[in-house]
Amino acid sequence: MINADNGPENNGARTQWLKRLVQFSADNHVTVQLACYPPYHSKYNPVERVFGVLENYWNGDPLLSADHALGMAAAMTYKGVHPRTSLHGGCPKGVRLPKRQMRVIEKSLERLDGLTKWFVRIAPSSAAAALQNPCLN
Repeated sequence: MINADNGPENNGARTQWLKRLVQFSADNHVTVQLACYPPYHSKYNPVERVFGVLENYWNGDPLLSADHALGMAAAMTYKGVHPRTSLHGGCPKGVRLPKRQMRVIEKSLERLDGLTKWFVRIAPSSAAAALQNPCLN
């Protein structure tokens, strides 16, 4: 189960995000359930609680570099535990799957009726079948 904040990088319509989730499901033989929080409901997202503690910890200190931000995050504690921190390259912005490829990915997604933007289930068998489609290569 992935609880996502439904932001621009990880919402139920982002093509690259969904393709990666389908790939992850197929590669690891696990069912992925994506639950996106609706707008303005971040108070229910546990990551937002940790971020609030981090904001209090750094107390307005200007974060002038990624290393500084990672160092501050690694030094704080949340419920007595230091978080693990690392910097990833991220995903390029503005890169979308062509519509014909997205149609293949969509066939492997089960969306909850009435909440199609908020809840997505990906079974490993349907993910593997979608990835076998030649138009994805």
